[in-house]
Amino acid sequence: MPEAPTIDGGNTVWLLVSTALVLLMTPGLALFYGGLNRAKGVLNMMMMSFSAIGLISLLWWFYGFSVAFGADVNGFWGDPAAYLGTKTFLAETDLWGATAENPSGIGVPLYVFMAFQMVFAVITVALISGAISDRAKFAGWLLFAFGWATLVYFPVAHWVWGGGIIGAKLHALDFAGGTAVHINAGAAALGVALVLGKRVGWPREGMKPHNIPLVALGAGLLWFGWFGFNAGSELTVDSVAGLAFLNTQLATAAAVLGWLAIERIKDGKPTMVGASSGAVAGLVAITPACGFIAPWAAVLLGLVAGAVCALAISLKYRLGYDDSLDVVGVHFVGGWIGSLWLGLFATNSVNGAISDVVGASDGLFYGGGLTQLGRQALAGLIVTVWSAGVAWLLALAIEKTIGFRVAAEAEVDGIDVAEHAESAYDLSPTTGGGAGGAFAMAGIGGARPAPEPTDAAEEPAEPVSEKVAG
Repeated sequence: MPEAPTIDGGNTVWLLVSTALVLLMTPGLALFYGGLNRAKGVLNMMMMSFSAIGLISLLWWFYGFSVAFGADVNGFWGDPAAYLGTKTFLAETDLWGATAENPSGIGVPLYVFMAFQMVFAVITVALISGAISDRAKFAGWLLFAFGWATLVYFPVAHWVWGGGIIGAKLHALDFAGGTAVHINAGAAALGVALVLGKRVGWPREGMKPHNIPLVALGAGLLWFGWFGFNAGSELTVDSVAGLAFLNTQLATAAAVLGWLAIERIKDGKPTMVGASSGAVAGLVAITPACGFIAPWAAVLLGLVAGAVCALAISLKYRLGYDDSLDVVGVHFVGGWIGSLWLGLFATNSVNGAISDVVGASDGLFYGGGLTQLGRQALAGLIVTVWSAGVAWLLALAIEKTIGFRVAAEAEVDGIDVAEHAESAYDLSPTTGGGAGGAFAMAGIGGARPAPEPTDAAEEPAEPVSEKVAG
């Protein structure tokens, strides 16, 4: 006879800590993106991340968790009523993964697992914002975030982790979100960037990071929080969680070196922006693979991801799409590299759940042939097409109705003042009468108008480097 339901204190505490770590990643992302942005748009950029925390958290609690992790309906979404926000789950039997044979499941209360997956949904939506900095109306962004989370992220999470077509039917692997998070967000970033078009002056004008220390701080917070993202995705305290933790560190460290090596070869100088971007590229690439590959393969993955993503960010100049902060070059490309890596290096020798739970196969270099590589490629293709297509349609609908892109004048003068009536930096004189700061810049109050800026030197016709702060 099964024992009574019991909470596992170790698993529960680890998942609560991991949830807090992943939540910290979104403010870290705001700093990372904010530092990469121009000074006159940094607050709008950061607002998109912080607003995602507010909006997506509520959507996830009310119906998103049900769509993602409710009992499978048709392979595409879960039962929307299963965990509806109007219900409560505080009984001693409300443990995640509980069955009649195992009433304790993994010993984690349902609300703890719900909160852990909630912060994944938050940062996935926030990632998209980096592609559209300086030119998106805040109201348009909120409407887009609502629609994309509902139509794309919640169902895709079900496809990958909730018993849907990718995990349960296709048997593709994704330990912590290479497909569900990074390919998904990267594809959406491309779709919405194509609708909004290029920033005024891009690529002729230099749109350089305005605050590189903020970039480094944001990257450091992302790196720190990512241990909860990856190791926490094991959901239990065991050797696989330790493997995911170690692989996360090894791949990220290697990716920093891989990115810097490409910078040294191409530009002659390694940069702090490059080191920070390389770290993020490594974190992205190891995400789907961290619990399924050996440490040596994680090091190799990091080197490859850092180098390839460093090269991939130049695609926007060749193809003509304005992905402001390289969401496509880092998250989309890095997510694809990590996902395909599983088709080469996944092995049951480090995690028996590959075959026992997911029904997947070893990678090519462990005797599994091309089967798993094909599964990974098909999974990535499905998510890419769905996410990019829905994002494009949503952005187009918003642009044709309430308008998604700000006026050119607001973009040139500064989107922070136009959309939020505030600015990141008080550029008013330290002496003299009148109100200063954000209100003066917004034209509010009796402040004297600021002097007209001097004419900038003419920019070159070719795209300029965006790595060095002006």
